[in-house]
Amino acid sequence: MSVVLRTQLAGVGRRPARLLLTGLAVLVASFVVYATVLAQQITERSVVGGLSGTPEAVDLVVQQGDVRFADVTAVGRLPGVAEVAVRTEAYVQTPAGDLIVSTDPGSGPLSTVTLSQGRYPTAPGEIAVTPRTVERMDLRLGAGVPVTVGEGGKQTLTVVGVVQPPADAGSLAYGTPDTVGRLTGGDWVDRIDLRLDGGGDSSGVRQQVVDLFQGREGAPEVTTGAQTRLAEARAAADEIDQLFIVVRVFVAVAVIAAGLIVASTFRIVFAQRMRQLALLRAVGAGRGAVSRALAAEGALTGLVAGLTGVLAALAVGHLIPPVASAFGSALSGPGFPLLEAGLTVLLAVLITVLAVLAPALSAARVAPLEALRSAATTGARQGIGVLRTITGLLFAAGAAGIAALVWSRLPGPGEPYNSAETMMLGVVASGGLAFVALIALGPVLVRPVLAVAAWPLRRLGPVGRLAVGGVGGSARRAAAVSVVVALGVTLVTGVLVGGDSIRVLATREAAAAAPADFELRGPTGAALPAAVTDRVRQSPDVTRIATYRWTDGVSIGTMLDAAATDVPVADVPRLAELDTVSGSVTGLAPGRAVIGQIVAELDGLRTGDEVVVGRAGRQIRVTVAAVLGGQAPLHTGILLDAADLTRLGMPAAPTGLLADAAAPGEDGRTAALRSLRAAAAGQPDLAVAVLADQYDQINDALAMVLAVALALIGLTVLIAVVGVGATTALSVVERSRESGLLRAVGMSRSGLHTMLTTESALYGVIGAVLGLLLGVPYAWLAVSAIGLDAPLTLPGFQLLAVFVVLVALTALAGVLPARRAARVSPVTALGTD
Repeated sequence: MSVVLRTQLAGVGRRPARLLLTGLAVLVASFVVYATVLAQQITERSVVGGLSGTPEAVDLVVQQGDVRFADVTAVGRLPGVAEVAVRTEAYVQTPAGDLIVSTDPGSGPLSTVTLSQGRYPTAPGEIAVTPRTVERMDLRLGAGVPVTVGEGGKQTLTVVGVVQPPADAGSLAYGTPDTVGRLTGGDWVDRIDLRLDGGGDSSGVRQQVVDLFQGREGAPEVTTGAQTRLAEARAAADEIDQLFIVVRVFVAVAVIAAGLIVASTFRIVFAQRMRQLALLRAVGAGRGAVSRALAAEGALTGLVAGLTGVLAALAVGHLIPPVASAFGSALSGPGFPLLEAGLTVLLAVLITVLAVLAPALSAARVAPLEALRSAATTGARQGIGVLRTITGLLFAAGAAGIAALVWSRLPGPGEPYNSAETMMLGVVASGGLAFVALIALGPVLVRPVLAVAAWPLRRLGPVGRLAVGGVGGSARRAAAVSVVVALGVTLVTGVLVGGDSIRVLATREAAAAAPADFELRGPTGAALPAAVTDRVRQSPDVTRIATYRWTDGVSIGTMLDAAATDVPVADVPRLAELDTVSGSVTGLAPGRAVIGQIVAELDGLRTGDEVVVGRAGRQIRVTVAAVLGGQAPLHTGILLDAADLTRLGMPAAPTGLLADAAAPGEDGRTAALRSLRAAAAGQPDLAVAVLADQYDQINDALAMVLAVALALIGLTVLIAVVGVGATTALSVVERSRESGLLRAVGMSRSGLHTMLTTESALYGVIGAVLGLLLGVPYAWLAVSAIGLDAPLTLPGFQLLAVFVVLVALTALAGVLPARRAARVSPVTALGTD
């Protein structure tokens, strides 16, 4: 055993490039695993350090109790207290919409805002607003802002400055505690932040604060600034923790992909070293000794690759904070998590040892005389054997059976559904079995895909035919690499198809609450002045204007208090996207209504049923033209035709108006908002709601989720591309004689380079095709299993882009190895053993 091991390790020492290529996928996987650990540390430390909401200078916090303005002065006079800051806010209504007025010192270590224009408020009635609030409410320095407080109280606030807050929602202002106190009309504050002087004893001052509130009913809680920041950070980090749980799942998939790539590369290496292994067998080495020596080589490869990956991740992790600082972002360093580093290296060794076992046992079983006949015979085997075929078919049957079971138990339209978790576990189980079947049957499945993909290549001449022959001549090698590419494409396809389906569903649901960019309306039931409507129609900044009536106090079947509207579907394009359980919104007509899902479920109504609708002592009978997946438009229970709403006694004058911005982007939206407010000038009871913000929030959230998911799946794609590059490089190294022979019979360097690059691209084509064939149906099954009634959509352009990008990436992975092979002279290559 020791002699065989020394022989194998000596061979590794003579060809370190082979060690690097063999362990490249493990190196990348180790980098990804340890980089994930460091990324979580950077994120959590940054959240605790700068994103908790409480400034670093805060030493004590008084909150969650009966705290009054008078207490602020008493707390500030305690020995050891250098500064106090009041934290409270008031909600007021302006002609331009709701406004939140908060307190903040405005400067100094306890401030959370930065002054950018004018000055910070110092007197009662003065406010500083945020940049987005300036745009949304059309404000300027020195302007007076009339506000409504409580039950109709009126005050005027003066804008004296513009400040930059931690987050700008477009409805924020800051003022003195006196200003906020007058707006709230009360004596309570939300909390007090304390900064101690240099010699202040935190525990001693804390006890003094506790004694100050001793005996008071509802005494507040006194915590340290560090505890408050940590609690806020924990609340913010809950989502981070959940995100990193998902990250670890995808990292695990990437590690499995790396294991498959390593097994494939070791199989290539061992197959091409059969002459050496046969000589070892001929001089007395047993099968066990050979397989153990090869496993030890794999462990050494994993150790070197794991250490390199960990060190690379550590270097990048500590480089990120200074680079981010240069671009104006403050990030904390990740530290040096040694335990995680050791576990990552151990994982790398374990991956390579497990990956090398099957190729090592296979190589050790080859008889010496058979191996001496050809160095590549085993590597070029095309069949998969009866046992492997049966195993693959059994796994495929299991996957199909579970998928059919999930599909058979999906609810119909409008049926109750509460088994999403169980059904999703079934989808995951089916997908896992399908992927195992793909691994087992890969060499068989590669051939039909290659036959179709190779048809145009064969017509390009000898180079294309040789490239096809190079891939087809080793179906096992092609399958091993293409399966990993297929795994990445399957995940990407699943995210794109599922994301597009959910996006369409979210768009349809948002259409009910936000059918247009803006809504202009007054108090419930109040008519919209005709002059206001005329001014809006004359504005060039708004388009697609539609008036409507809205009323509450409507009975629908057994529902006694609902709301109804007659929003004209034809005049509001977004209403065509409403999510319907059955029927069509276009079926709305006199005597036919569209009802919300809650109304339908309450009385068991379906499309075609009749329902009695009543208001103010009048009743009409309408037929259900469609049942929506949620509420009817504008938070109502039923959408009626204008004639039917009139029959219920609703006055003819509209109560509201919907409109879209004429120009795209934030500038167009701001111009439209200003025009609508100008049209409503002189009508204090009218308010403009920016419904488009709700639409943007949904789209932004979906875009962020998709971006994160695709970035995580990119780990698997990265491993797959690395695997293609490593396989191509090893193929180049071990096929030197073949390359020399091709050059000797007249193939040019560019021809050889093109042939090898085309082989790499073919790996991507095969993997992408298999991935799309698996990804699309499983994505549709997963969307249906969630129970969201989302439409099954197919983003064809995005999927085509994924196909092209994957093929391009795999082709690029083979460029450098192909260039290296093309540079070797024919004489040198023919002399290679």
